[in-house]
Amino acid sequence: MTTIAVLGAGKIGEALLAGLLRSGRAPADLLFSERHPERSAELTARHGVRAASPAEAAREADVLVVAVKPQDIDTVLTEIGDLRVGTLVVSLCAGLPTSLYESRLPAGTPVVRVMPNTPMVVGEAMSAVSGGTHATEEHLALVTELLGAVGRVVRVPENQQDAVTALSGSGPAYFFFLVEAMIDAGILLGLPRAVASELIVQSAVGAATMLRDSGEHPVTLREAVTSPAGTTISAIRELEVHGVRAALIAAIEAARDRSVELGRAT
Repeated sequence: MTTIAVLGAGKIGEALLAGLLRSGRAPADLLFSERHPERSAELTARHGVRAASPAEAAREADVLVVAVKPQDIDTVLTEIGDLRVGTLVVSLCAGLPTSLYESRLPAGTPVVRVMPNTPMVVGEAMSAVSGGTHATEEHLALVTELLGAVGRVVRVPENQQDAVTALSGSGPAYFFFLVEAMIDAGILLGLPRAVASELIVQSAVGAATMLRDSGEHPVTLREAVTSPAGTTISAIRELEVHGVRAALIAAIEAARDRSVELGRAT
């Protein structure tokens, strides 16, 4: 059985461990590294998975998932420098190119770059994967299978990963921002916060499900709600007047640019 180690057991790292366990992976085939002893003890108690140092994980794992903050990558790469030949490295670090890992790890190390997002914690992640120089079709298939335990997966060329980071990696935050504003609007209109929250959250869930399952273009679904001279078209006009569409596009471009900067800074 393939041994999988997760370096960095924050929200994403723990969500991946939990998803792999739900998919049928045995706790004995998983391990993780975490710098805070209290957090390590908590995760072992909750999931039955063994904690190890990054160096130990690198020696034991067939697949090494790097899920640390980008600014911590230099330390991690130093600690796992004696990686076993043939170990697959999977990077979940925003902005970091596969070439960074390939230049610091043993020659020929296969690397797959992944951009997940936080809905992984509820098994609804959107992850994009790209193979490095030495990653084979088998490596990409394995990573796709692993990530399928926590959501949906697409493959993209690595030169599109910064755009993916801006669109789906940061995407949940944009939705949370919009939902927050809509709840505030409900309160302004006289609704209790709890009622406004339930109305908007369920509307968001329903709308997302329609988008995913109907196959219809968003314009078609929006037009179905937009009656002539009705309430919805009045709201849409105000959104356009205030430049909401342009603001969203500019925000996503800014996130893309920051992802590029993170890659250059390493």
